[in-house]
Amino acid sequence: MPKRLLKIQDAQWVKRVTIWRQVKDVIFIGIGVVMAAIGLKGFLLPNGFFDGGAMGVSLLLQILTPLNLSILIILVNLPFIYLGYRQVSLRFALKSTLAIFALALLVHYIELPTITADKLLIAVFGGFFLGSGIGFAIRGGAVIDGTEVLAIQVSRKSSLTVGDFITVFNVCLFLVAALMVDLETAMYSMLTYFSASRTVDFLINGVEEYLGVMIISEYNEDIKTKITYDLGRGVTAFKADGGFGEKAKNPDRNVLFCVVTRLEVTRVLTEIEKIDPKAFVIQYPIKDTKGGMIKKRPLH
Repeated sequence: MPKRLLKIQDAQWVKRVTIWRQVKDVIFIGIGVVMAAIGLKGFLLPNGFFDGGAMGVSLLLQILTPLNLSILIILVNLPFIYLGYRQVSLRFALKSTLAIFALALLVHYIELPTITADKLLIAVFGGFFLGSGIGFAIRGGAVIDGTEVLAIQVSRKSSLTVGDFITVFNVCLFLVAALMVDLETAMYSMLTYFSASRTVDFLINGVEEYLGVMIISEYNEDIKTKITYDLGRGVTAFKADGGFGEKAKNPDRNVLFCVVTRLEVTRVLTEIEKIDPKAFVIQYPIKDTKGGMIKKRPLH
C-alpha cells in the first residue's frame, strides 16, 4: 500500500470515504427492501400475480405450494448468494444475505391494505415498486433477486449474454405459469415483469453486464496496483500527454482503463477516491464488441 496512505490526514480521508460509502449502501438497500415489500404485499400477493427472475420463481412456488413466501424468498435466493460470493466478493454476498432476510421478515410481518382491484394497475405499479426495490438494492451493492448473478455465471461458460439468459429464463418461467396457473395471470405477470425491468433500468442506468472505466490520475501506478492486486481486475495503461496547462508539459503519464461489472463498479470508484479524490474517472457502458477474444452474441 502507498506510504502516503499511512499519514494521519490521508488515513482520516480514507476512513470518511469508507464510512460514507457504507452509509449510502445501507440507505439504498433499506429503501430497496421497503419498496419491494410494498410491491409484494400491497399489489402482487393479494391478487396472485408474480414477476420474473428469482422473485417470480418464489411467487409462483407460493401459489403452487403451501410454503410461506418468506421462506421461499430465502431458499430460492440461497444459490444466487453463493454464486455472488464466488463471482463478486464476500462483502457482496453478506449484504445480499442481509437484504434478502430483511425482505423476508417484512413480507412475513407487515400487513398492507389492498391498494386497488384493477388488474392493470396492479401489474404496472406492483412491477414499479418491485423493480424499484431491486434497483435500489443493486445501487447499494447487493441483490434481492439473484437472477443477474446466475446470468453472469452462465454467460462466462456459454455464448449467451446476460440479457439473453434473463430473457430465456423468464420466457420459460411465464410458459410454466401459463400451464400451471392460468393464461390470464401469466399475461398480467408478464406486464409486471416489463414494468419492473424498466424501473430497474431507470434506477441503475441500464443493466449492462460490463462497464468501461477510464481513469486519469497523477497516482495512476498506485491505482493500477490497487485494482490489479486488491480487486483482482485487469488494467491497461495507455501512454498519454496532457492537453492543457502544466499537465501538457508532462509526457510521461498513463491513462488507465479497466472493464468491470455493474456490481463491482462502486467498489472500484471507492478505492480510486481513497487514493486520489481528484482523479478524473469516465464510465461508459460496453454494449457491443468485435474481434479479439470476445464471444459472439448469437441472439443479437
